[in-house]
Amino acid sequence: MIVRLDKWLQIARVFKTRTQATRACGLGRVRVDGFAAKPHRPVKVGERIEVAFGDWTRILVVRQIRERPVAKDLARELYEDLSPPRPRLDPIDRVMRQGTAVREKGKGRPTKRERRGTDRLKRG
Repeated sequence: MIVRLDKWLQIARVFKTRTQATRACGLGRVRVDGFAAKPHRPVKVGERIEVAFGDWTRILVVRQIRERPVAKDLARELYEDLSPPRPRLDPIDRVMRQGTAVREKGKGRPTKRERRGTDRLKRG
């Protein structure tokens, strides 16, 4: 059975959608056995997949291959999780990691929707 990497990542519930998995592969955030992997690469049992989520890397070893989505509890049987615990960010670090709101010159006042977005960023 041959399954694409992006499809397997979605079936294993590492990403919610296949589009997100494809994008992560394209940006170089997914590595298979230490090498950057493209989304169309076939997955084999025993391979080590590393997925970078910011400052946390999830390490998975493929145990099973499925072609169709499975229930959430069965999805955990598709891999062995060797990931370290997810680091906790204190509120100050979270705020410091957010970008500043930049507005292009000549764009005028922000719309109501844009203002709500900036307020949401400020609140965290």
